[in-house]
Amino acid sequence: MNQINVNTIKTKIPLFRADQVGSYLRPQVLKDAKEKYQQGQISKTDLRSIEDIEIGKLVEKQKEVGLTTVTDGEFRRKWWHLDFIEALEGIRVYEIEASGLFHGAMKKATLYTVDSKLNFPKNHPFLEDFKFLKNIAGDHVAKFTIPGPNMIFYSGVINSQVYLDKPSYSSLDEVAQDIVKVYKEAIQAFYDAGCRYLQLDDTSWGALFSDDFREKIKEKGFEPDELVKKFADITIEAVANKPEDMTITLHICRGNFKSSWLYQGGYEPIADELFSRVNVDAFFLEFDNDRSGDFKPLRFIKDQHVVLGLITSKTGELEDKEEIKQRVAEAAKYVKIDQLCLSPQCGFSSTEEGNVITEQDQWNKLGLVVEIANEIWK
Repeated sequence: MNQINVNTIKTKIPLFRADQVGSYLRPQVLKDAKEKYQQGQISKTDLRSIEDIEIGKLVEKQKEVGLTTVTDGEFRRKWWHLDFIEALEGIRVYEIEASGLFHGAMKKATLYTVDSKLNFPKNHPFLEDFKFLKNIAGDHVAKFTIPGPNMIFYSGVINSQVYLDKPSYSSLDEVAQDIVKVYKEAIQAFYDAGCRYLQLDDTSWGALFSDDFREKIKEKGFEPDELVKKFADITIEAVANKPEDMTITLHICRGNFKSSWLYQGGYEPIADELFSRVNVDAFFLEFDNDRSGDFKPLRFIKDQHVVLGLITSKTGELEDKEEIKQRVAEAAKYVKIDQLCLSPQCGFSSTEEGNVITEQDQWNKLGLVVEIANEIWK
């Protein structure tokens, strides 16, 4: 963890100039294996062995492209968030028709609701998944991603009509307290397993800066601005006991499914509560297009780092290097250049279907991130 690297910010915790959000396109051999498993042609053990091999190849490729952190690509997951959440005690999962979501790209959606008292199980499967990654990471930092706490509070409570019709807790404060407890225990469990770089992916914040979704929230009887503070409070409390030598970052984007998106709008409606109060080590923020707004909300950043998601993962077209450098310079008007880093705006495969790009596009994008970062922060 004390490795000195051109991409490393010299602080008490490891953060990296060239970074990544975490998910990667699933190789065809893995897709085929999962289909065989679902059809009963191979066992769970067989599937995991194939996953192990493909994750090993992926880790080596990340090293080759020049990244200092490596992930498992979320290769064992169907969704970026659901696999973690459904393994918690107190969650019920169900499917609905969803022809309008992600601009028609999604036909069915798997939803979840808080159905009973929440608990973090000591045998959560993601702990073993992390240990495998750490064992093959070598001298690189093993970065692991899990959904943030407000993915449960928003999607499983506030925006869950199933929950609102029949609440399993006596108050929102009570369920929020248990969500915080779950995350405190999860963070400690990952730390005990050897994790020193944990990323919380939390797209639920997008509903609070999207005009369309703010209206939907009001229709359910909630005040969006009050929820902004509640979201911040939950996140702050969830990471309050973070070990000093553990990096925790928060990734906020506008949705990612087959290169489509869910939310739009700039960060201004949430910026004050989020950036000036939430005590994570860094924010991964999406700034790859006009839907993302400008950099002005970054004025609320204090001592956190900001990983600028300026490289899109949704299309294969490679960005112009000089234009990206110029945008970093624009962001530096609001946040000191030493607090800035660079990454793609999201993962390449938030679900097992993946974005509409090629694997070569994926590696070209990451290579560009590394190249630009090395030139800016020499």
